[in-house]
Amino acid sequence: MSITRNRRERERAERHRLILAVARELAEAEGWEAVTTRRLAERVEYSQPVLYSHFKGKDAIVAAVAEDGFAELAELLRGARTAAGGRARESRLHAVCRAYLRFAVERPALYQAMFVMPTQLRFASEETSAALRAAFDAFVEALPEDSTDREARAELLWAALHGISALSATGRIPTHGEESRLGLLIEGIVPKG
Repeated sequence: MSITRNRRERERAERHRLILAVARELAEAEGWEAVTTRRLAERVEYSQPVLYSHFKGKDAIVAAVAEDGFAELAELLRGARTAAGGRARESRLHAVCRAYLRFAVERPALYQAMFVMPTQLRFASEETSAALRAAFDAFVEALPEDSTDREARAELLWAALHGISALSATGRIPTHGEESRLGLLIEGIVPKG
């Protein structure tokens, strides 16, 4: 009985991952408007009731994709900080900021699910998931340990980077000034001295 149950659980987990992967792929190719439970059911070759046994609807799928995105973002930001290694703290923070902006550009539909589309994901609460906390903590960890109000500075940094991402994506600010903007932002968040 246990072997059968384990197999069913593995199959269910695989279906779950497949649904999310196809939703994300479809969103990246055609935008989130193209992601419907009907199209997903056709693409994953399962019935809509099977889809609904995993997710209550499109909003739940978007939230699950976003959650995966936060885990990816946390890993990417930590990797950027680690790759910057022994360089000055401003350089490490600069690497984290560049990685964030690159993430937004390279994964526009995922970024939209994470930060633009409405979800029930909760930040800064007891209900905040581990993936969301990890993404935020990656910003906190990128700041110097002796910074006062580290979490508030991380929030400001994240908000400013999101603003830069949104304005760049819509062409409202030119991309060629990015390095200069990042330098000013980091100087404002972590003043030298």
